[in-house]
Amino acid sequence: MKAVILLSGGLDSSTVLYQAKTDGYECHTICFDYQQRHRRELQSAFSVAQKAGVVQHQVVNFDLRQWGGSALTDDAIALPEERSLDQMSQNIPVTYVPARNTIFLSFALGYAEAIAAERVYIGVNALDYSGYPDCRPDYIQAMQEVFRLGTKQGREGKPITIVTPLINLKKTEIIQLGNQLGVPWELTWSCYAGGDVACGVCDSCRLRLAAFNELGLVDPLVYRE
Repeated sequence: MKAVILLSGGLDSSTVLYQAKTDGYECHTICFDYQQRHRRELQSAFSVAQKAGVVQHQVVNFDLRQWGGSALTDDAIALPEERSLDQMSQNIPVTYVPARNTIFLSFALGYAEAIAAERVYIGVNALDYSGYPDCRPDYIQAMQEVFRLGTKQGREGKPITIVTPLINLKKTEIIQLGNQLGVPWELTWSCYAGGDVACGVCDSCRLRLAAFNELGLVDPLVYRE
């Protein structure tokens, strides 16, 4: 059994990779260099994939800075910093990248059908404070229909399944699951800021740190602040 796993190198996607391994799938990972501000995550994706012993790790290159529209693809848009969890939950943040998961899932679908995989795993989470529109159950359901209608496998009655193990989990529950699965947190990367050391103040860092703290655990990642 084969699966394609969308792997950013972050806490969520790394947990999903280890879940796919536990589920008994031959794992093929795919990550994306879209000229994002936090391209440092690509290094972590490679390290996590290597540690997990995946069959193949693919890097797809394209440039979403051509049209920007996000703090992650346009340096003129400031990253939110030092926000409380309540502030994060108010609106869809400027770190949302237009249609990113639709783009990512399209690449993953092509890869999966090419290698005759049964599943595509993605670490979307509907309970995360980010509130991204392309991380919600109704979006995944719609994309599952695209997978069915837009592929030879789907039309022949064997659609590739989108698997979202984390969609209804809190960040603390994701960390607990990752601990059970043996995810190497020290290799992961969550920070949205550019640089080689995590900033500790962007939304992603604060969410991660808050979850580890709530569990009474020490995050092994090195932070600047």
